[in-house]
Amino acid sequence: MEFKHTSVLFSEAMNYLSIKPDGVYVDGTLGGGGHGAGICSKLGDQGTFIGIDRDQDALSAASKNLEGYTCKKIFIQDNYANVKEILIKLNIDQINGALLDLGVSSFQLDNEERGFSYMKSAPLDMRMNAEDSLTASEVVNTYEQAELTDIIRKYGEEKWAARISAFIVEARKTAPIMTTEELVTIIKAAIPASARRDGPHPAKRTFQAIRIEVNDELGQLEIAVSEFLDVLASCGRLCVITFHSLEDRIVKDIVNDRINPCTCPKNFPVCVCGKKSDVRKITGKPIIPSEQEIMLNPRSRSAKLRVVEKISEEN
Repeated sequence: MEFKHTSVLFSEAMNYLSIKPDGVYVDGTLGGGGHGAGICSKLGDQGTFIGIDRDQDALSAASKNLEGYTCKKIFIQDNYANVKEILIKLNIDQINGALLDLGVSSFQLDNEERGFSYMKSAPLDMRMNAEDSLTASEVVNTYEQAELTDIIRKYGEEKWAARISAFIVEARKTAPIMTTEELVTIIKAAIPASARRDGPHPAKRTFQAIRIEVNDELGQLEIAVSEFLDVLASCGRLCVITFHSLEDRIVKDIVNDRINPCTCPKNFPVCVCGKKSDVRKITGKPIIPSEQEIMLNPRSRSAKLRVVEKISEEN
């Protein structure tokens, strides 16, 4: 299947990365290489591009799509949260910039076999890395009702979480829930008709929640933001594109903690812990897509870009 993906906030991300032709840059969520192409186009022969993705299909597509660029290109199948270990293996101490474009790619949504989409009937899978053991089927068919409720409410921000999990548990008593189509039918039955008339597809939030659980997306993001900030060189920048409030909150909180690391009690007149900030925000409020971009790519509607810079060692 052809890897199609429209890169969100493309020009904004490229501008904020402030790419040096001879620098080292990491795309931790490579996908089909859309943002990667933008980075590689600004790198010269002495520059290095490292593309990381959990999905082997994405890596295969990206390596082909980026063939024409002259910089050094390295493709790694791994989780972006493991960036420190990846760089150690490559004998690279620091990087000049990195991009994380979170969530599920258009290719994964459009590939019926992967089970990410609530618009197509497919096996309940949702694994970003096909070699991982946990699948959406296991979540839906084996998790306790209370655990399902918690996941759907927390990760999907779904107010009907308790009803949806109750309907799932009741349905699987008869037979295992095997396909996305079966799950969508159950979700629709659980949500009152009056609540289904407005807003997004009734299954959207539940599918998001299950996908996040299967791939431990928020847990990996919490690790990754700190790890990427650690490996940035002086004046290096990290760009993170999020697609829902849970992701954005994690990024914002970690950056704020990094900017204000002091652990002294509030009643202390001066800081004695000695902890100092090593990063600064480049963007105060997150950058959002233009109306034109949203018209051309509706999936960009909820995107937010935050940019952080490693403070110069000279400061």
